[in-house]
Amino acid sequence: METWNQSSDSARNHTPLMVNRRIDEHVEACVRHMATHADRPEMSRYLQRLEREWDLNRAVMVGTAVMGALGLLLGKKDGGRWRVLSAVAAGVLLQHGVFGFGPLSAPLRALGIRSRREIDLEKFAIKALRGDFERIPNDGGPMAKANAALVAAQS
Repeated sequence: METWNQSSDSARNHTPLMVNRRIDEHVEACVRHMATHADRPEMSRYLQRLEREWDLNRAVMVGTAVMGALGLLLGKKDGGRWRVLSAVAAGVLLQHGVFGFGPLSAPLRALGIRSRREIDLEKFAIKALRGDFERIPNDGGPMAKANAALVAAQS
């Protein structure tokens, strides 16, 4: 199942292959577990958890907002030198908004923070396993169903 994730977003394009593979392997393991061990209620609970998962954009926005606020607060006490941190936060946020990736994104990706597209791929694969779509064949066993769900989610 090495090539199921053919998505092309800024996060994946600017992330080392090893990090992308680790994220993909996590998704594969979860989908395989759901295909072999989970029932519909467990899949539904897991989908709710995926709905609450923070994506890369949200993590970057919150991180830069914290950096900006910290710069303003420390700058007020310290005579303004810390306000540079607010300017850096604004620059990071601008770069992320324009290019879809910035310097704060790399460490967040290394921590396993996924793009919205990656989270959605897993959600669609789990929904396919749960039977929400008609395109997934029921024959071939759980591993074949997991593979078919991942491929269907990608298309």
